[in-house]
Amino acid sequence: MLTTPHRPCFYHLWIYLFLAFSLTIPYPSHQAKAAGKKQTRALIDLADKELWKMNYPKADSIYTLSLQKNPENVEVYWKLARLQVSLGESLPHEKNDIRLQHYRKAEEYARTTISIDSTNGKGHTWLAASLGMMADNVGTKEKLKRAREIKRELDTALRLNPNDETALSMLGSYYREAASIGWFRRMVGNAFIGNVPEGDYELAEQAFRKAISIDPGIIRNYHELALICIKNDNREEAISLMTTALNQPIRIESDRRRIEEMRKLLKKYSKE
Repeated sequence: MLTTPHRPCFYHLWIYLFLAFSLTIPYPSHQAKAAGKKQTRALIDLADKELWKMNYPKADSIYTLSLQKNPENVEVYWKLARLQVSLGESLPHEKNDIRLQHYRKAEEYARTTISIDSTNGKGHTWLAASLGMMADNVGTKEKLKRAREIKRELDTALRLNPNDETALSMLGSYYREAASIGWFRRMVGNAFIGNVPEGDYELAEQAFRKAISIDPGIIRNYHELALICIKNDNREEAISLMTTALNQPIRIESDRRRIEEMRKLLKKYSKE
């Protein structure tokens, strides 16, 4: 687990004191269960706040603490999967081995979510995300196998929740990557290594536009849609999308990389 310097003792002392004190209060059984749920909810909410502040190690420790209190809580498992993906994305590419460790952990947490509750859409969403993040580090046949599983998991996630912005965003990326394969490479691939994923830029564009309509504050979706617009020679909209993206708040570390890439593209097209 990658860690950064922080103050674990002082930070967590109040949490442990609160839990220890509350457990000494004699509740009837139903009140004790209600109190336990309330404590777990408070811990999850606190961990969420740390996640969005990009304090990933703190978020990890609080999620883990809440899981110790309630080992069957599927919400904690998929949020731990999301956290591990965020941790992996926050690292530079030269630390690929460490990034892969985080993505594998994300896969484990997501699969645990699904094993506890197969109807939890977020479990399928973050399983697809973890598999997608690992796809660049495997051979062609394994990549195609994972592509099929990724698509299946995204379809399941969106069947369970058609407005899952994260699943829509990843589906857009899936279609964009599939479209970039090209008809000739697809034909050769189908002949020699099995079915190659199908997709086109129109499907990718539809997915990203819907994702933006659901949550207009996600930098990733503007960036990905802008790349499609550039591919389609629609530079005016691409510039508008990237300009809008630069005005959105940074939510995850990978947003910083995307902002830097968009600034370079804006600078390039402003000179042409």
